Amino acid sequence: MNVVVLVKQVPEIALIKVDEAANEVVLPQGPGTVNPLDEYAVEEGLRIKEKTSGKCMVMSVGTERTESALRACLALGVDDAYLLCDEQFGGSDPQAVGHILAAGLRKLGDYNLVLAGKQAIDTDSAQVPAAVAAHLNLPQAMFVKKFETVDDATATVLRSTEDGHDVVELKLPAVVSVVKEINEPRLPSLKGKMAAKKKAITTWSATDLGLDGSGIGAASGTRTIKVTPPAPRPKGEIIEGETPEEIADKLFDKLREKQIL
Repeated sequence: MNVVVLVKQVPEIALIKVDEAANEVVLPQGPGTVNPLDEYAVEEGLRIKEKTSGKCMVMSVGTERTESALRACLALGVDDAYLLCDEQFGGSDPQAVGHILAAGLRKLGDYNLVLAGKQAIDTDSAQVPAAVAAHLNLPQAMFVKKFETVDDATATVLRSTEDGHDVVELKLPAVVSVVKEINEPRLPSLKGKMAAKKKAITTWSATDLGLDGSGIGAASGTRTIKVTPPAPRPKGEIIEGETPEEIADKLFDKLREKQIL
């Protein structure tokens, strides 16, 4: 079966700055890296490919710099990489990104399963996989921690919930987002890294995807009203005492004072 993994290149979070005067987030200039949660989706895609034959592919919306993230996936054993790149895509919100990826999947055509990490660590919206499924009118299961069975026609998965998990059977093609409990991602081999450098990456523009700019990029539905950095953490308090019992009593009183107990 053929698996397509949706990946995102994300910046190094520690290097992100907030310019309150300009009301914008300032991203670092480096190439960034593959969204860590997408690495679990890539690993699962490779495992499914190895069990069922077929191909494992990756697809991303980004710029020319996104090529480094796609090559990192190719180095792991991914067969093909697709970059959806156009100036019109800049500034797209999660729903618009889902629209663009859906257009890319329509153009690709030959796939049984779409995988993605549950969310990206830069926006934390967790909207894109579900948006892709909605645009393609496909079954979906979000926050999956295990594939029980999978073949060309169906998949049975365990979907994480607050109380445990649901068992969900999906008709394929379908869209599935995964959580990090699903597997342990592999590391690239030297041979894989060398092969990835030579591999061609297919790039599709808005015109290639049949998109006219409506609902994407600057025409996205989300508007940023205000950007501020996170509030600093309040200073901690050390509770001291002569004995553990005395410290425990002081802690209890403090928690009761704060109405935590």
